[in-house]
Amino acid sequence: MLVVVAAAGLLRWRRPAWYWLTFGVTLAVLRVLVRYGSVMDACGLTVPPSRWRLTLARMTNRPAPESRAPRILRLRPTRTGLVLRLKLRPGQDAFDVAAASDRLRHSFGMYGVTSRELRSGVVEIRMTGYDVLKRVQMPAKTDARPMRVPVALREDGSVHYRDYRAVPHGLTLGATESGKSVYQRNLVAGLAPQHVALVGIDCKQGVELFPLARRFSALADNPDTALELLEALVSHMGDVYQLIRAEQRVSVAVPDAEIAADIWDLPEDLRPVPVVVLVDEVAELALFASKEEEKRRDRIITALVRLAQLGRAAGIYLEICGQRFGSELGKGITMLRAQLTGRTAHRVNDETSANMAFGDIAPDAVLAAIQIPAETRGLAIAGDSTGGWHRIRAPHTSLRHAVNTCNKYADRTPDLPALAAFRPPVAALPSARAPLSKTAPATA
Repeated sequence: MLVVVAAAGLLRWRRPAWYWLTFGVTLAVLRVLVRYGSVMDACGLTVPPSRWRLTLARMTNRPAPESRAPRILRLRPTRTGLVLRLKLRPGQDAFDVAAASDRLRHSFGMYGVTSRELRSGVVEIRMTGYDVLKRVQMPAKTDARPMRVPVALREDGSVHYRDYRAVPHGLTLGATESGKSVYQRNLVAGLAPQHVALVGIDCKQGVELFPLARRFSALADNPDTALELLEALVSHMGDVYQLIRAEQRVSVAVPDAEIAADIWDLPEDLRPVPVVVLVDEVAELALFASKEEEKRRDRIITALVRLAQLGRAAGIYLEICGQRFGSELGKGITMLRAQLTGRTAHRVNDETSANMAFGDIAPDAVLAAIQIPAETRGLAIAGDSTGGWHRIRAPHTSLRHAVNTCNKYADRTPDLPALAAFRPPVAALPSARAPLSKTAPATA
């Protein structure tokens, strides 16, 4: 017995995931089942007995019945915690369960408790037995689909997906050393095996995206090339819309299911390849120091806004990343933000950036974003226009692993005629290191 107790304590300290699978899940199920009635009563999640039950007790001269707690529909253990599905009693609301989440966490001895309403009268409570974000381990099997990529783990143990069909455009913010680049690598590595064209704009002279060049159909490493690339994408978007118009066949004799409104309604043999545009350091595209640069900046922002407003039906999706994103970047920035439905904020250095990410959709997520500690790289707040938000953390992916993944699926890189001029060179570079100076010769 002493050996078992010592082993359990060691596992709980050094390997909490192993402890949960061996000892923790059994103890947690027993705690929930034994304490359930008293915990619900203490948390105010019970309802008084109905009148007919009180009347029946008086008629039969029996003691008054006790208050009733929500009925347990299912208790399912998972690899990170428990999932408790409850049927609410008449008069109860899902908000009452959400408000009592912290008290339920203490009462059941769990690490975290979150709740969501599945349908009218049915609430699902997800409880985690340990800190799943401390050492992220993605499940072996995920529900990956076309244009849907698992990129991180949520604090309730579920997988966080980047679904471009549901959320076409996204904004990712994060200060230096906050984990934003690792999140971006996970995204590229997840998209690499799929039939999709990757287009990158990296104004840090390409140090983030150019190592992944074998899987990119187009890359730009400076604002001038970025402007030409974005305008080429706008032209490509117009060509895709012309194709959709030609294949719509709008007529009173054609069933609704055969009328095309975007690329996903087209036959597979005619469907253009979808395009994901990754913009790293968007602030570099919005800064200017002269009149000529200001004109270039206005054209860049205008092209981005057009792609954000019109690109979804043409299969063009934006992934905007940056350290700083505020209204001081100039006109058109707030218009661009309004089109970016998916929001992800890593640790930021100022409250203004957090407000730009969540101020208009989830004000309570702003405080959570600015409270991310510096030592937990990769921890982020993810939200969307519905107002919901989650804490997530992407698994650590090295640049070498991302490069190997892109090289493995280099044969899946589509050739887009409109972007052929921006196809990055993939020839092996010389092994000699280039001097770190402004006068260093550029390598082709």
